[in-house]
Amino acid sequence: MPDKVPNPREDDIMAGNRRLSRPDSALPDWHMPDAAYRPIPIAWFAAAFLLQMVVLLALFVVLIGQSGWLTIALASLATGALGMWTWDRGMRDAGAGWKVATVLMLTLQLGFVCLGAAVRL
Repeated sequence: MPDKVPNPREDDIMAGNRRLSRPDSALPDWHMPDAAYRPIPIAWFAAAFLLQMVVLLALFVVLIGQSGWLTIALASLATGALGMWTWDRGMRDAGAGWKVATVLMLTLQLGFVCLGAAVRL
């Protein structure tokens, strides 16, 4: 039995040869925290999905009285720009599954707008 109980704010608390606590950190010394920001592909995918949904909906509503060709053209341009932005953010370095899912999602949402605008052709 130790003479005094260690205070984790002032003393190291040891468990055998491993330090469990130290005054400068609440993390054990064997845990290496990753302080660098590493975005993940699902964040890029979700951002592209949500932004495209909002932009295409706005285009569709604003251009409801115009020719369907104008709606399709502007929606295609917006989708292309959004796809390039997503790739530049880091999707180009993501796994093949994320790339395929992103392209399919962008194409599918654009397809829905094209179907809706096809009535006005």
